[in-house]
Amino acid sequence: MTLRDLIERKRDGGHIDAADWHVFAHDLAAGTLADYQVSALLMAIYFRGLSDDETVALTEGMLESGRKLELSHLKMRRVDKHSVGGVGDKVSIVLAPLVAACGVAVPMVSGRGLGHTGGTLDKLESIPGFHTRLSLSQAATQVERIGCVLIGQTGEIAPADRTLYAMRDATATVESIPLIASSIMSKKLAEGLNGLVLDVKTGAGAFLPSLDDHLTLAQTMIALGARHDCPVVALLTNMDSPLGVACGNANEIIESVQSLKGGGPPDVRELVLRFGAEMLVLGGVTDDHADARTRLERAISSGKALEKFREIVIAQGGDPGVCDDPSLVVPAAKLREAYVSPRDGVVQRVEPRAVGKGITAMGGGRTKMADLIDPTVGFQLLAKPGDRVTRGQPLATILARDAACAAAGRAALDAAFVVGDGDMPRLPLISHRVTADGVERLA
Repeated sequence: MTLRDLIERKRDGGHIDAADWHVFAHDLAAGTLADYQVSALLMAIYFRGLSDDETVALTEGMLESGRKLELSHLKMRRVDKHSVGGVGDKVSIVLAPLVAACGVAVPMVSGRGLGHTGGTLDKLESIPGFHTRLSLSQAATQVERIGCVLIGQTGEIAPADRTLYAMRDATATVESIPLIASSIMSKKLAEGLNGLVLDVKTGAGAFLPSLDDHLTLAQTMIALGARHDCPVVALLTNMDSPLGVACGNANEIIESVQSLKGGGPPDVRELVLRFGAEMLVLGGVTDDHADARTRLERAISSGKALEKFREIVIAQGGDPGVCDDPSLVVPAAKLREAYVSPRDGVVQRVEPRAVGKGITAMGGGRTKMADLIDPTVGFQLLAKPGDRVTRGQPLATILARDAACAAAGRAALDAAFVVGDGDMPRLPLISHRVTADGVERLA
């Protein structure tokens, strides 16, 4: 069956057989398909969806289009974490070395910015010299030696997904449950994991619109993991406003190091500890979440987590000085400008999509697959929904490269911040925990 046939069948709501999805993934990895036809199929999937069987077939086709990370000989269990995508979300950068410092191997394969959200790889690469493009053999050696690696998707790992991931961003087809699930799980299953923890974002900054969609996405990925003997735990976390204070690549590295030193924003710290506890339990370090949290806190306060990050930075060619004073190491914005409240009142909203799109408009994200990004631009968000503010009080700091860039930042914050009169309830940071056993409402 030709790719045109697949486009036509999916356009009309038909079912595509597993064998055809495997051929599609193989040809996509080989680079023999026309971009315009792949884009058309993505749009058809976006509108028509995939059945459960089709999602499985696409996932396994992309998984089998490349090689797997062979770590089954390790004594340590291998557990990873993945975020579906959020604004200001630097949790993975803090979490990976912290969990590795507690005795669980973390072979973390991350992505670049997608849609309005930032990418872990783009943030890490703002550290001078830091390489995320390691081969599978290099990655395996590093995990064996120091227990953690932070890499991007190479041509060896689900190469079909690597192409599809970039094209989804460029064709506005990101917000599709089967495409999100198959993309994430094809990469994660290639890591040969014993467990996976998922951060499924909800709220205004999430890719999907409703709670039912978020639960469906979590359950889809849990089912895909179960087919490959990889238990998956998903936490649904609030993205009605950006996470933490720092937004923007280099800016978020500074905040990540602060968090590894025991500081950083409370919401970042809480998510790190909650996801870390799930990872230590899946990794067999302890069967008690409270004990896991204590171990994580001890690894931070003792400096073990920061030293593990230093080992990772050195192993991947980065400047280890980032662990001492990152503000002296990562590139800095040329211009800093205060953004102030226009009135007295209560912050009603800090719209995460407006913030994320603002960073892209300033040059800190991509609108095309080949775009280069400026790691220095972004925001320091100094107020959150529910905070009482006065006229002229700084709500944020704009980090820009020039006056035009700063103007784009101001326009984004004009759209993001709403200050009004009524009190705003603070929403729970984590609302649900989802496993193969079902859905647990936490708040």
